[in-house]
Amino acid sequence: MENLSVWADVEMPEFPAARGSIKADVLIVGGGIAGLLTAYELQKSGVSCVVAERRRICSGITGKTTAKITFQHGLIYRRILSDYGAEKAKMYLDANRNALKRYAELSRKIDCGFRKTDSFIYSRTNRAALESEMTALAKIGFTAELCKVDELPFQTVGAIKFKGQAVFEPLRFLRGIVDEMSDNVRIFEHTHIIELSGRTALSKRAKITADKIVIATHFPFINTHGSYFLKLYQSRSEVIALKNAPVLNGIYMDENTRGYSFRNLGELLIIGGEAHKTGEPCRRRELENFAGLAYPDAEVQYLWSAQDCMSLDGLPYIGNYSLLTPNMYVATGFNKWGMTTAMTAAEILRDKILGKPNPYAEVFNPSRSMMKKQLAVNGLSAAKNLFTPTVPRCPHLGCALKWNSTERSWDCPCHGSRFARDGKLLDNPANVDLDKP
Repeated sequence: MENLSVWADVEMPEFPAARGSIKADVLIVGGGIAGLLTAYELQKSGVSCVVAERRRICSGITGKTTAKITFQHGLIYRRILSDYGAEKAKMYLDANRNALKRYAELSRKIDCGFRKTDSFIYSRTNRAALESEMTALAKIGFTAELCKVDELPFQTVGAIKFKGQAVFEPLRFLRGIVDEMSDNVRIFEHTHIIELSGRTALSKRAKITADKIVIATHFPFINTHGSYFLKLYQSRSEVIALKNAPVLNGIYMDENTRGYSFRNLGELLIIGGEAHKTGEPCRRRELENFAGLAYPDAEVQYLWSAQDCMSLDGLPYIGNYSLLTPNMYVATGFNKWGMTTAMTAAEILRDKILGKPNPYAEVFNPSRSMMKKQLAVNGLSAAKNLFTPTVPRCPHLGCALKWNSTERSWDCPCHGSRFARDGKLLDNPANVDLDKP
């Protein structure tokens, strides 16, 4: 079965490749949901934007999502409360709650299947973790419900319920967003930015100059600033869509990162899970086996993989690319919650570019402390693979690539770059093809 997501049949508008010399107020590198929403927010304020996408808009990670819009991001609030205190935990909640509200507003005029539903984080074994999260939520003034769930295909010890979250169809939504953009936004496809020099970005056929530059390429590809090669790793998850499976009364996510998520799309049940670091063995077969046992009468309609950037502390990096780059910005490290966080990123970046304060920007500051346990894990993993004497090597920073026999790709266990069998670049931060796959 092809690695196509359930959103693959949505036709997006086509745009030309950039050619010649182009000028704009803001260049946004990356035409996924974060880049397009940032352009949308800026153009409403009269800012001239150029969006440069390496392939087709929304053809990357945005088209592989399970499309949940929620501010219930696992058991995140107890973690933020412990690491940064109640003020920032409340800031994170309010930022993502505001994003959900914004999606609801925009979806009133875009036919994108937006619907409100309750969200549940469940546990199969660890009720104490749920109770700890409930305590954290109470400390920041948010009311949730610790409840039983009985419509999943296995027993749980309970779940935390957030009312009034949402699901939607992301490419239909973004098609509407693109249609609504004014002439202040110029979108270029098949425009691979291979170099940045000051305020100028170069592709093979174009030179784009802008006062400010936003890097919205999923994993940032500029290594000279920000240390994102240390602050991020990439995780792949497997996703399956089933026909003739139950219709659930909500969206469900396991508090265990290796567990399963569930949501319905019409007659289809979408299940995601089996997360593993990019470069480790693909776990698609394990998801297929689970789905077959849990829903033996269902038929597989779609089967695909998604990839996510994971930060050191579970919080995204949104803001200035580094302390030394006042006119360059970034949105990355969405930790599997890219739909809600992309809207948060668009509003924070809009305000930063316009020189306006944003009440939520501080908690997402990319220059916050890197002193987290995950930093050592990332560094040791990179060192191990740098000294592994195999070929081919990733052109990003030279790590040894691993062959993914399920997806038939070369995957980098250091930073998550992926390449097709013929060497064509599939996923960044690498910015060129392999010379000799």
